[in-house]
Amino acid sequence: MSNKYPNMFRPLDFGFMTLKNRVIMGSMHTNLEETKNWSRIADFYSERAKGGVALIVTGGIAPNKEGAVFKGAAAMLDQTDADNHRIVTDAVHENGGKIVMQILHAGRYAYSPDCVAPSAIKSPISPFVPNALDNEGIEKQIDDFVQCACLAKSAGYDGIEIMGSEGYFINQFLVEHTNKRDDSWGGSYENRMRLPIQIAEKIRFAVGKNFLLIFRLSMIDLIPNGSSHDEVVVLAKKLEAAGINIINTGIGWHEARIPTIATSVPPAAFTWVTKKLMGKIKIPLITSNRINTPEKVEEVLKLKCADLVSMARPFLADPEFVNKSSQEKSQLIAPCIACNQACLDHTFKGQISSCLVNPRACFESELELKMASNSKSIGIVGAGPAGLSAAITAAQIGHKVTVFEKEQELGGQLNLAKMVPGKEEFWGLVDWYKNMIKELPGIKIKVNYVVEKKELEKFDTVIIATGVNPREPSIDGINQKHVHYYKDILNGEVTLGSTVAVVGAGGVGFDVAEFLASEKYTEGSFQPLPEWMIEWGIGDPELYRGGLLTNGSSPKPAERKVYLLQRKAQKMGKNLGKTTGWIHRAALKMKGVEMLSGVTYHKISDEGLYISRENGELTPELLEVDNVVLCTGQVSNSKLYEDLKNSGVECHLIGGAQNAGELDAKRAIDQGTRLALSI
Repeated sequence: MSNKYPNMFRPLDFGFMTLKNRVIMGSMHTNLEETKNWSRIADFYSERAKGGVALIVTGGIAPNKEGAVFKGAAAMLDQTDADNHRIVTDAVHENGGKIVMQILHAGRYAYSPDCVAPSAIKSPISPFVPNALDNEGIEKQIDDFVQCACLAKSAGYDGIEIMGSEGYFINQFLVEHTNKRDDSWGGSYENRMRLPIQIAEKIRFAVGKNFLLIFRLSMIDLIPNGSSHDEVVVLAKKLEAAGINIINTGIGWHEARIPTIATSVPPAAFTWVTKKLMGKIKIPLITSNRINTPEKVEEVLKLKCADLVSMARPFLADPEFVNKSSQEKSQLIAPCIACNQACLDHTFKGQISSCLVNPRACFESELELKMASNSKSIGIVGAGPAGLSAAITAAQIGHKVTVFEKEQELGGQLNLAKMVPGKEEFWGLVDWYKNMIKELPGIKIKVNYVVEKKELEKFDTVIIATGVNPREPSIDGINQKHVHYYKDILNGEVTLGSTVAVVGAGGVGFDVAEFLASEKYTEGSFQPLPEWMIEWGIGDPELYRGGLLTNGSSPKPAERKVYLLQRKAQKMGKNLGKTTGWIHRAALKMKGVEMLSGVTYHKISDEGLYISRENGELTPELLEVDNVVLCTGQVSNSKLYEDLKNSGVECHLIGGAQNAGELDAKRAIDQGTRLALSI
């Protein structure tokens, strides 16, 4: 047991099963199950089991075809499916882990015309109107849940988790928002909760006593007409009586317009919700959402917010999370930065999920860390995310690496990102790179150092990761004193006035607008939770049904007036993250940022910026601003690579130096990792 994290490493005994610590790997849909490559799926889960987690919950597995998230999504329908899953459960058990299968029925969220629900009410995030079930149809769904659980048991799972939250099928029966029935399955709360209780009772009867049953209960819906806290307590007690062993915390429906897991959400932002149920039932409770360090796990358990802590994305970032915690090496845990770029964004695009921080996630066998048969000396120019990921991976497999960085600090563009309110997790990522470099003996770092071409010629191979420079737009007046590039703003090198125009509305432009409009906190610290909750209109579900404040959101006034401008006459932030773009747009709107598209820039003068709309056909108008900030793209800094290549030096080009585009840390880290493994 770790002396540093005593609560985290307390076993939990259920009589028929003991969990060796209080950490659960929560359910994530990675699209791995859809590959039907069961060995690959086994590699993914077994690596996390080897990493020390007490219990793994799989991604959602449908109990029938109509309940699948999309056509062809993973389902447990027959013994053949169970036999395939046995490959996964055996691998997890062989590596000292325990694993339960999540049964997920999507209900009206299913992307299919065959989707079913308590009532024929279309979801705002799906194009299909669900088919309202009759009594016979409901009984069929219950039977399918039971069959699915029995198949999971035969597949070697240690238990199942019943997905009853996030707005899926069971959740849809529980609230009047989606359940308009007037029969015994609708109307009173007693009727509306019949479905989850019958599912729990019948599964327990079918699988017997020595099989772990977890129910994921929505404790704060964050939608109109959601459940009240009293209803949550009533259902929790009924589920306990029905034979459920653990209740897991679900937060918010997928259609809720409140962020619940994005990086701008303060750490452990919803543990207070779980704590409200503590002591009201006797079975253990799991809390979740935005918990990504062992220190935070220990704090949550010490404050008795829950009995167990569930983390999902942190196990993508680092499968060794628990082992490193037990060895008191938390500084070496690769941090989940809650960006969603390679996990949820991939999932919703139908791609295999991975992790921006750890490209090996879900690609364990393809990107195996095998020691190099021939250790090489590698020179890396540039200590941004591309260069650092290449350096660390190369050192891990036995190469000798020297990194040259012209700036004083490691991290490159990450040092700009970490200054943006809502991206505080990037501080931890930069720190992790520094800690890994200290830990690995094969890396030498030379900062504040401009390397000469001759010095690089002595290496076996050279990696150029020199990043990007801001693109200079063709606008008259850009050389005036009140015009600045985004880098100078995020570095804090200039003082700005009370009105600012941001030219360019890509990812960088949105970040700069957020930086300019938001209050600054101590470096690396997060927005205070009470302030964040008021800003997004979150209230106590004991006082406000569904946890929504009756007067809505109340954001703090913006620091200054900001205009965010783009040339293209299209939706602002069109290319932002699929699961986070709406959050960025909503946050800027709350802060009064004026977003203008289809803009033509004419000139910058002492008075401000002259622009026109409608493709420049109208008379230019003056946007009276004190400053103009240029976020007009980047150009690759690749001259050194061209010089080396022309001299016959073996060299590689990665990251922004190869492809400027948007500042894409996901691509840069993936390239660095893959290149290092190929050398």
